[in-house]
Amino acid sequence: MSPRRLSRPFRLTAAVLATALSLWAAWATAAITDVGGFLDQTESIRLSDHSRFVQKLAQIRQEAPAMTSSQQWRLRYLEGWESAFEGDYPTAETRLKDVASHSGDINLAAKAGALLLSVQVLNQKYDDAYRGAAAMVARLPGVTSNDARQTVLHNLSQVLDFAGQPDLALKYARMMRDPLPAGDSPCDSMALEIAALESLGKLNSSSAGLRQTIQTCLAAGKLVIADTARLIQVDRYLAEHRPRDALELVERTAADIRSTGYYPHLLAMRLQRAQANLALGHDAEAEQAARRVIAMSTADDKSIHLADAYHVLYEIEKKHGHGMAALDDYEHYVTLNTSYLNDVSARALAYQRVQQDLLAQKMQNEALERQNQVLRLRQSLTEQAARTTRLYALLLLGLLTLLVLWLLRVKRLQLRFREMARRDGLTGILNHQHFMQEAETLVAEQAKRSGNVALALIDLDHFKQINDVHGHVTGDLALRHIVSVVQAWLRPGDLFGRLGGEEFGLLLSGCAHDDCVALAEHIREAVAATPLRLDDEPIVVTASIGMAFAERVGFDLSRLFHHADATLYAAKRAGRNRVMTELTDEDLLGRSVRDPRPA
Repeated sequence: MSPRRLSRPFRLTAAVLATALSLWAAWATAAITDVGGFLDQTESIRLSDHSRFVQKLAQIRQEAPAMTSSQQWRLRYLEGWESAFEGDYPTAETRLKDVASHSGDINLAAKAGALLLSVQVLNQKYDDAYRGAAAMVARLPGVTSNDARQTVLHNLSQVLDFAGQPDLALKYARMMRDPLPAGDSPCDSMALEIAALESLGKLNSSSAGLRQTIQTCLAAGKLVIADTARLIQVDRYLAEHRPRDALELVERTAADIRSTGYYPHLLAMRLQRAQANLALGHDAEAEQAARRVIAMSTADDKSIHLADAYHVLYEIEKKHGHGMAALDDYEHYVTLNTSYLNDVSARALAYQRVQQDLLAQKMQNEALERQNQVLRLRQSLTEQAARTTRLYALLLLGLLTLLVLWLLRVKRLQLRFREMARRDGLTGILNHQHFMQEAETLVAEQAKRSGNVALALIDLDHFKQINDVHGHVTGDLALRHIVSVVQAWLRPGDLFGRLGGEEFGLLLSGCAHDDCVALAEHIREAVAATPLRLDDEPIVVTASIGMAFAERVGFDLSRLFHHADATLYAAKRAGRNRVMTELTDEDLLGRSVRDPRPA
């Protein structure tokens, strides 16, 4: 996720406004005499009165009063917090990392380190964030400040929810109220709790906790967090097909969101406005809101909000019969949505990878500890030789057992990733290499059993024209569509794989000659009878199938492929959209000198 930045006109306006506010603050506010009290007051209003918070930061920078080292570090922490709020995540990460590593204050370092976790997630540094979270959990008992403890629990809940661990996120959110520090509002904890409940699928628009959270945060003056809860309620309205309620709440909340200027909320509000208007049939308003989302985003932005904005535009263009515009919007949507899903997978994999690394480190530490125990036992060998020998053997056995268990776990992970490598990335069926390996094995087994094997090569007719006319995105959709049609006819034990491009291989075993041919005919007819529909326009795809039978050409995979390829060529030459099983002598003799196989 790239850093969020305002467009140039907004940046210029913000710069002018910030300058005016700083000059006004210098004139209207007395000189700073109590730096510690001033920093306390500045930090306390960062969410309830953010514009005044910015003014106070500008004032202390302008006046540059004498500060102790701890006060300087605290100011740097507040500057890091403001960078994160504005969406300048690289700057925020640099400042917060500096405070966490060098301030020397346990509680301030905990606050900076906790906020750093969320910033690293937004910078897509998932491994660093999840390792930091594990370390933060270990350091939590040593945090003595209630404010620092609340900050740590807040960010742990937020980061773990983002990592796909809503149960843990819910646990840490509730720990913020166990107990709630005197004088604190439960607003933050309640907001994190409803976010985790939404991830768990246990939240609806009428949930009492959601309404209470909004009321509590508004009463506490925490407008940004109240807006978060209200936007979650809008999401619930949309999910429950209540677009009118969703739009009404968006419009009631819009002024507050604009007043805070919090970028993620501005983006979410405009997307929700587009989605609600689309559901209500207000196409012009929906298109305007969606295009504002796109205009707000940067060129390298790959957020789900941007993907959903393109999906709104796609639905509108499709509804109005603008096929090419709809296809262009859909291509943007697919690209961004795929990127988002890849990012979700990357988060989950990073979390699991960190957990495995921590487990391995823990086992390594345990192993080293056991080795140290062995060394200590050896020192007393003279007095307790027999007992020491037995203990050493037991410890060694335990170490080996742990090592074996760890190796078995690693082996299972390797097997899992190997299985993922067997599949074609686009269609999910066997790729060329693993289809050939499995086919060799199956042919050899059927040869030993004196069974029958039939190889069918399936090639889509005129597939290049689909790519040329409709685009490669449609071509990919067509390939996945054809695979699903063919799979509906497969029997247990049949091998189906993609050999490359639009060519597929199907190895049938345990069926008679006529049954195999009939199955191939059914597949061919099903492909032709099930067109791909795009914008209500059917795209008919046909297939030519060439077959070879081991009972005729022998149990040799290369000969089966040679014969099946020849019959496939004959099917193409005979007019396509047919199954060919036999060749004339002329076909067999002339195959090597003919033109390449037609498309």
